[in-house]
Amino acid sequence: MQLSTAVRQRIIYLSKSRTNSLKSLSRASNVSYSTLVSFMVGKTRTLTLATLYDLCTGLDISLFDFFDDSIFNDVVDEHEKAINNYKK
Repeated sequence: MQLSTAVRQRIIYLSKSRTNSLKSLSRASNVSYSTLVSFMVGKTRTLTLATLYDLCTGLDISLFDFFDDSIFNDVVDEHEKAINNYKK
């Protein structure tokens, strides 16, 4: 699974269990709704670490808690994969 997909799935899970909606998460984290939705629908493939930190703050969890999930066990970074394909 790609890292961005795993992050999206984790945000979905946590937002459903803690804030009930992306709009609520946007308000609680002070991350613009358009930024959050762009990432969630795949229009944007990355989030900055600062934005992810803000989302975690809105979810009332730490970055450690965010990444402390088995969904990240088999992550493949899409950027690293592209670099490896280029080297071949």
